[in-house]
This record gives sequence, structure tokens and C-alpha cells, in this order.
Amino acid sequence: MCELLGMSANVPTDICFSFSGLMQRGGATGPHKDGWGIVFYEQGGTREFRDHRPSVDSEIAQLVSQYPIKSETVISHIRQANVGDVNLVNTHPFCREMWGQYWTFAHNGQLKDYQPEPVFYQPVGTTDSEAAFCHLMDEMRQKCCAKQVCAPFNGDSTDHAKIWQLIADFGRQRMTQGVFNMLLSQGEFLICFCGTNLHWLTRRAPFGVAELSDAEMRVNFKKETTPRDIVTVVATQPLTQNEQWQKMNPGEIIVFAKGEPIWQQAA
Repeated sequence: MCELLGMSANVPTDICFSFSGLMQRGGATGPHKDGWGIVFYEQGGTREFRDHRPSVDSEIAQLVSQYPIKSETVISHIRQANVGDVNLVNTHPFCREMWGQYWTFAHNGQLKDYQPEPVFYQPVGTTDSEAAFCHLMDEMRQKCCAKQVCAPFNGDSTDHAKIWQLIADFGRQRMTQGVFNMLLSQGEFLICFCGTNLHWLTRRAPFGVAELSDAEMRVNFKKETTPRDIVTVVATQPLTQNEQWQKMNPGEIIVFAKGEPIWQQAA
């Protein structure tokens, strides 16, 4: 299985600490050695880095772990291939444009005999994950409108709830075909669907010290933040050994914006 990492924050924040832990699982402390990728959102655009090499051996991953790129929304993925060759085109996250926004998707799991018929969005690679992303994008394009997701969130989920419900229903349908854990974003929202394993943690004042589980690394976030900062990290498995992570339930969806959960639904 692959592993996921996402971040939602209320101020531009780097993800160096969490990514440093995740990359160790890409060939050192974990078997996810078949490529990795990460997408940072910045003022409507994206910075994207991918490599089909193990993240623990990738010079690009070393750069990402050491260079503090600031973003409010991040999605990352390390791959353990089960469908599709090990190559660059099959590395997650996958990105597409819809309604004038860049959408980013990463998937952990495997879908059995899953071959949806493309309508508008076509897979480039050969993974079931990218096929699911294109299928989901087609569903959203056909059944929703730009207003239901492109309007900035103002504290009222009325305009956005229809598309979030569609995504939740889509995830639960995929659970009948295999394992489906997913992160999805268009820059403002981090949409997290749990099929089997997904955990999250919110850091806010008073900040403390965090210690990675996969590397000898610790950070005192009190020295790195302001009292107003709110940062939520989502991962397949907890990345730190001294913090309290919350485990999502199968079939549950949570939507985060600026570090806060704004829409949540159990199975």
C-alpha cells in the first residue's frame, strides 16, 4: 500500500518536518519505494515535484525536505506499486484543471477490476488511482457547477455541500471495489476520505515539541510559529511519536480549510 500526507494551514507554512518523516518510509523504514510526489499550492498556482525513485534516495526529495516552501495546502504521496509500472507518469499526486482551478489527487489502496469509461478526463498513466481521479472529475463536472466549489468559503457550507456529498458518495462506492483512501484539493480545501486508514492532527497554540517516528528529528513549534497559527496534518499513519493523532473511521470524510475542519460526515 502507498502512504498519503496532506496539510491545511491558515498561514503559508512549510511541511519540511512532516515530509522528512514520510520520505524515510519510501525505502528506509517502509517499503514504499516505487516513487513519490508532492504538490504545493501558492496563490492559485502549484509547485509540483515527482520522482519514480525511492524518496529516501531521491535528491529531489532531499531538496523538498530542506527547502522551506510556504503553502497553505499540500498533498504528498509515496508509492508501493500494485497496479501500473514504476515510472514517472504513474507517480502521484495527479493534477487536472477544472473550472479554472488546479485539482490535485492522491490515493492509497487498490481497486479490483476497475475500468471506468472516460468521458472528459483521460488517464495518462496506467494506475487504478489515476483512473479513479479522472472518473471523479467527470462526475463532478457533470453533476455540479463551479459555484458549488469555486466560491471562497465564508463559513457557510451550503454552496459547497453538494460537491462534498458527491465526493463522499464516490468514495463509499469505491470501497465496495477495494481499498480507497484519498486526498483531494483545489487549493482552498483539503478533502480527506478514509476507506481504511487515515489520521489527522491539528497544531495550534500552545505549541510544543514534536518528535518524528521515522527519523531522529524534533522541532519546537513554539519557536517556529505565532500564537495565531493553525496547522492540520493528515497522514496514512501518524508521523510523530509524542502527539495525539485522531484516526478517521472507514467511510468518513472531512474537509479542512485554513487548518480547521469545516465539513464532516460519517459513513
